[in-house]
Amino acid sequence: MDWLFGAPKIPFEHVTHLEKQSGDLIVYAIPFMAFFTLLEIWYSWKSNKQNYNTNESLGSLFVGLGNVAINLFFKLAFIYGAIYVYNLVPWRMELNWWTLIPCLLIYDYCSYAAHYVSHFNRFFWGTHVIHHSADNYNLTVSFRLSWVQHFKLVFFLPVALLGFHPIIFFVVNQISVLFQFWQHTEYIGKMHPWIEKVVVTPSNHRVHHGSDEKYIDKNFGAIFIFWDFIHKTYQPEEEKPTYGLTTKIEHKLNPLHLNFHEYEDMYADVKKAKTFKEKWFYAFGSPGKIARAKKEKDNVEAVL
Repeated sequence: MDWLFGAPKIPFEHVTHLEKQSGDLIVYAIPFMAFFTLLEIWYSWKSNKQNYNTNESLGSLFVGLGNVAINLFFKLAFIYGAIYVYNLVPWRMELNWWTLIPCLLIYDYCSYAAHYVSHFNRFFWGTHVIHHSADNYNLTVSFRLSWVQHFKLVFFLPVALLGFHPIIFFVVNQISVLFQFWQHTEYIGKMHPWIEKVVVTPSNHRVHHGSDEKYIDKNFGAIFIFWDFIHKTYQPEEEKPTYGLTTKIEHKLNPLHLNFHEYEDMYADVKKAKTFKEKWFYAFGSPGKIARAKKEKDNVEAVL
């Protein structure tokens, strides 16, 4: 198996070379994303669809630009970390582009797992809630990725530990992010049934953004939807979803509020909690259970 897992260790002094090789696909794609976003805005205005809110979309843009800056700033650190893990395992793969396919599949399953946990653990929900806080569904929503989303890197350690070359890992990461751009539109209806059962289409992802009872916590896939079929979290789009959070946020424009309001609420809840068990619950419990618990507590206090 040396032909597959016999790659030598990567010297850390090669990090700059690796940075150049890994490319910045997302940065290169920005003009294309801007073009299609402006096209959708124009079509929405022309057809009087009204699925854009100015402050909300500007807030999404500010968040997205901040994300690009953060990723570029920390890119070297991420590459150092990837090289460290790559050198740690004895089964290292060479830089072969055919390894993109298995890496993409495994990475996408890790994305499913990270996404699922983010809906059932408040700490990780804090890294994801921003993506659900838009009340309108359009291409700018794809820009709403948390500035602290890198807390979820722990879920992708299995990909690195399997010995994939760091460049393959970073290319797959960027492919995954870019693929999810087109999913955030109402102007692409349901596609062929086979497509709907294999990849995450706009229809599949609209369901995920729905705050209706039947749509909550469904369709966690990033590129492939069949993970949801396997784990029984799939829900087809039926009636049009109601977008946004079950509890709406007031500030649509401020990127700091959009990124950190959940952690502010978490801190307040943990601070008020009296026992360690209660504090743990408010920090790491399911957001749905926490909301119900707080509502019940408010009802009891109202009676008293």
